[in-house]
Formats: sequence, C-alpha cells, structure tokens
Amino acid sequence: MFLWAGSKGAQGSGSERRTIYQKVREYDVLDKRKTVTALKAGEDRAILLGLSMILFSVMMYFVLGITMVRSYSDSVWTEESGCTVLNSTIVAEINCTYSCGSECWKSSKYPCLQVFVSLNTSGKVVRLSHNEEAQDTNPECFYVPKCQKDFNAIHTVVMKILERLKTQQQVLCYMDPGEQQDSALLTRIYGRLAVFHSLFWPTCTLIGGTIIIAMVKLTQYLSIMCEQVGRIKR
Repeated sequence: MFLWAGSKGAQGSGSERRTIYQKVREYDVLDKRKTVTALKAGEDRAILLGLSMILFSVMMYFVLGITMVRSYSDSVWTEESGCTVLNSTIVAEINCTYSCGSECWKSSKYPCLQVFVSLNTSGKVVRLSHNEEAQDTNPECFYVPKCQKDFNAIHTVVMKILERLKTQQQVLCYMDPGEQQDSALLTRIYGRLAVFHSLFWPTCTLIGGTIIIAMVKLTQYLSIMCEQVGRIKR
C-alpha cells in the first residue's frame, strides 16, 4: 500500500517536472522565434535601404550624365592660359524681360560689358566671357546679369566688374586648344572640379548601399554557418 502510494507520488513529481520543462522549453522556443522574426524584419529593412540608395545613385548618375558630364565633354574651352586684358567697355544696353508674377512679363535692360583679351600663349586677341552660360546667352557681352526691374542695381554690379578688370590686367582664362573659337572663358561651370563634386556624393551613396547589402548577406551567411555547427555538435 505504501509502496504503491510512494511510486504514485514519484510518478506525479516526475510528470510535474516534465510539464515544467516543457513549459520552459516552449517559452524558449517562443522567445527564439520572436528574436528571429525581429532580426528578419531588420534585415529586410536594411536590404530595402541599401537597394534604395543604389537606385538613387543610379538615377543621379543618369541625370548628371545628360547634364553635367555631357556639358563638360562638349566644352571646347579646356586649356588654361594667361590672358592680358586689352579693352573693357560698356558698348550698349540690351533689352531683357523678367517675370512679375503668373503669366506676367515686363521688359528691362542691362548694360553690355565687352571685354577683349590677348592670349599669352599665342598673342591672339579674343573676346572674353564670364562662363559658358554668358557665352550661350549673349556672346557679345562679358557678363549677362539676371534681368530685373531695377536697372540701376544691375548697372552698379556691372560697373564694379569693369573697375576690377581695369585694375587687374592679367587673368587666368580658358581657351580653345585648336583656336577655332574667337572667345575665351574666365571661369568654367562644367570644369573637372565641378564634375568631381557632382559625382562624389552619388558614388558615396552607391558604395554605402552596396556595403549595407553585403553586410546583411554576410550576417545571414554566418548565422546559417553557426546553426549548422550547432546541429553537428548535438
């Protein structure tokens, strides 16, 4: 009688231990599943971020390729040269229009400053433009200001440029190596430095996105290897 009761009590305590063990194991499995789910969600977000960065950099490369890089490659003013300012005078007043609101345009004027320089390398006399935009807008004028209502303000700016050119006879300019153009540029918008700065950040974004995806894939690979090693040890 006592033996039977003792064996029954031992069986009861053993089943209780197994029940507690099963509950602890279930909690461990549940926590492990939650951790795996959270890690997988974080990895998906990281991969999505990396892909977005790569896509953004590719789009920036495309935009810069058809604007900045193309303008740089098409430019003929590529050789630096010393230039001597020969003559700088205001020759005329050019008509222009400015926006005064929605579908509203008014006319104004700006003084046309004409500058001639002599190339120190060849002695050729050419007309000097401020940059590519001024050359394309009006090749006869050195500087083409933004058209605005206040003509006196524009005239003041042009006069300051004129005074500076008269005091500084020697300037660095950009010329056509083949000397096919009768003009030179004081500054270049689409120079090497500008192209480098425009391509720098898209390149950094592309490298960063690639590194993020590579790190996620490496983490997944190491996780799989650790799991396989753990199974082998068991």
